[in-house]
Amino acid sequence: MGDRLVVIGGDAGGMAALSQVRKGSPECEIVVLERGHWTSYSACGIPYFVAGEVAEVERLVARTPQQFRDRDRVDVRMRHEATGIDLGARRVAVRDLERDRTYQLPFDQLLLGVGGRPIRPPLPGIDLPFVHGVQTLDDGIHLVRHAEEVRCRRVVVVGGGYIGIEIAEAFVQRGASVTLAERAPQVMSTLDPEMGQRVTAAMRRHGIDVRTDTEVVGFEDGRVVTADGVLEADLVMLGIGVAPNGELAGAAGIELGVRGAIRVDRRQQTSADGVWAAGDCCESVHLVSGQRVHVALGTVANKQARVAGINIGGGYATFPGVLGTAISRFCEVEVARTGLTEAEAAAAGFGAVPVTIESTTTAGYMPGAERLAVKVVAERGTGRLLGAQIVGGAGSAKRIDVCAVALTARMSVHEMVDLDLAYAPPFSGVWDPVLVAAREAIKAV
Repeated sequence: MGDRLVVIGGDAGGMAALSQVRKGSPECEIVVLERGHWTSYSACGIPYFVAGEVAEVERLVARTPQQFRDRDRVDVRMRHEATGIDLGARRVAVRDLERDRTYQLPFDQLLLGVGGRPIRPPLPGIDLPFVHGVQTLDDGIHLVRHAEEVRCRRVVVVGGGYIGIEIAEAFVQRGASVTLAERAPQVMSTLDPEMGQRVTAAMRRHGIDVRTDTEVVGFEDGRVVTADGVLEADLVMLGIGVAPNGELAGAAGIELGVRGAIRVDRRQQTSADGVWAAGDCCESVHLVSGQRVHVALGTVANKQARVAGINIGGGYATFPGVLGTAISRFCEVEVARTGLTEAEAAAAGFGAVPVTIESTTTAGYMPGAERLAVKVVAERGTGRLLGAQIVGGAGSAKRIDVCAVALTARMSVHEMVDLDLAYAPPFSGVWDPVLVAAREAIKAV
């Protein structure tokens, strides 16, 4: 490979590649540009820092800039923002935010790990100080400080996706009164409606004022304006979703794809020679539908970065694709999904057969048995598993991993029903709920 690798972005999409680059090319000069104050941190842990479950923000940091400098001989430049890429001249325009100066940084290879950002629709008042998005540790620290300064008692969360429900839970734990405004008929639009309704019901049981079919149209000081009226708020959290940061690449002439994410091949290489991308800024391919998708998950970012690092270091690796496997929690209610929902399967052209069963997390006679629902979506005729969703009490959601493995192996529900899964009364009934769902799907396909 070339003599210098420049990495733009100091979190998973960039930093998770470095150990692989070092293995393949020990003498490579590596320069990292990060505009924030932290490297290699768990953005997924931010809601639990906000809630107070994680007492110190430093506990979310896997490796500090100095550790990268000492262990991997990486020139980590914090508070340095890449403002442009010149592919012809092979250089990056950089702004040193602390010294307020700019300079040009040559590169031989370039890795874009620039991540994503919270979606901020162009609504009146969206830039008011009490409206927050949370994507970085700096965002999380700022949110907690603001909440403490104003002695926050009224929170409005806009959007009922994963971040929305996790932040809603965080502020419930902080003792705030929480209202969640979601323009869809139920929270968790990544689930089919009847499964999302179970999450909505759980949030209401915990005192959250869930306003579904409610569109936010603007913000004023201390107020959220909706199409149906005004909500009072000490602070507002945006949980509308994440958009890929593809603008820097697009401006340089690098091809973009779905939702403006950077288009990459199976080796994580972009349309530009010697330029790679990984993480929330780039596309993936869905393993079931075969379609290009944008999936912003830490698991995906780390795996893509590992593949990019091997290839940058002179090796060969490919990233097969994603299932969109995701898991979350609202208080005692666990939520998980993988593969295609019923609606997504139909949109992808499959003859989708949905089956939903109810069961318990342990043998029904065990004390503490929790209710759960499992929905599987199978292909009509073949019985191929297309997707699964789980909503239930403690001990429910990690069962989704069985379904993710079955999807990766392209198993049918006929094959799934014979999986030799572990059984003991404290863990499941003799037929695990996932197998019960597969057995019922056999009858339907």
